[in-house]
Amino acid sequence: MAFDYCHPTAPHKKLRIPNWYVSSLMMDRALDAVARKVKNLDRKHDIPYLAGYSKDGKTIYIDRHMPSEWQYKGRTINTDRFLLLHEEVEKTLIDQLDLHYLHAHQIATRAEEAAVRAAGISWREYDRFMQKYVKTMDDERLTKVPADLDLKPYRDEHDTDLLERMAKDVEKGVQPAGVDKPGLHARIKSQLKTMLAHSHSHEPQGSMAAKTKSVVKKASGSKTK
Repeated sequence: MAFDYCHPTAPHKKLRIPNWYVSSLMMDRALDAVARKVKNLDRKHDIPYLAGYSKDGKTIYIDRHMPSEWQYKGRTINTDRFLLLHEEVEKTLIDQLDLHYLHAHQIATRAEEAAVRAAGISWREYDRFMQKYVKTMDDERLTKVPADLDLKPYRDEHDTDLLERMAKDVEKGVQPAGVDKPGLHARIKSQLKTMLAHSHSHEPQGSMAAKTKSVVKKASGSKTK
């Protein structure tokens, strides 16, 4: 496949630069290496939040309505490469290092962002393009979800529900004897803020701020204005 990047057709030859030197070309080759490791790419299903992976990690799913190419400043950008990088990094960190999804997601997002920037693409514009095709968990368009889609990321993503219930119980005085109620409540609200801040990195900043404010206020018994 020919892409509008540093070496669309050139063979991989040893670079005449120090191994520690990080360049756009090396990032491009890293993307190629990750893409070659993908055993099966499926674009025939509806996938929450654009992309995901099978339970066994052998299949990477990209939503069937997500375009594989994007016209950016006169260039044709293959967006699959960046999504593949994200999903492969995330799945590996969860399975091999037993990281929580939210932590693995953050590392994967940073890798994706680095690859996007190395390709000479504005992360903000890339993010804006991706947002157009995101389907949330309650989206009515999710009618064809693969049977073996790994649901752990979606369960971990919504651990906030448990924290909200815990906060409400603390407000009602339901907590173990001897536990500092104000301190416990403050820690739960702090954790909610942290989890929401680290989830959905592709979500617009305004909506994320509003969502965080809403959830934290709900957990504390306040009404969102």
